[in-house]
Amino acid sequence: MPIIAFVEHDGTVHEVDVEPGSSLMRAAIDNLVPGIDADCGGECSCATCHVVLTDDWFQKLGSPAVREEEMLDMNPERQATSRLSCQIPVSEELEGIEVQLPEFQF
Repeated sequence: MPIIAFVEHDGTVHEVDVEPGSSLMRAAIDNLVPGIDADCGGECSCATCHVVLTDDWFQKLGSPAVREEEMLDMNPERQATSRLSCQIPVSEELEGIEVQLPEFQF
């Protein structure tokens, strides 16, 4: 199982073992990681699971799909490497990823 590091805005790190096949959002929710609201339950319709990736990880995972882009565009804290964690499937290839959580979800 890959270990995913969720980093809160204040620097607090939550490392969790995640079963491949779920999403980063589900991994955060299932492990009680604060900072992911997931109001829509992972349907890509609210953007309350916004995360920021490092440049390297953003390049590896690729750009957001059209629907995800639309949701991210509504977020005033969007950054160049922002993604919705509900749209990132967990696989063994994510071993060691560090996911930055914003101070607030919108």
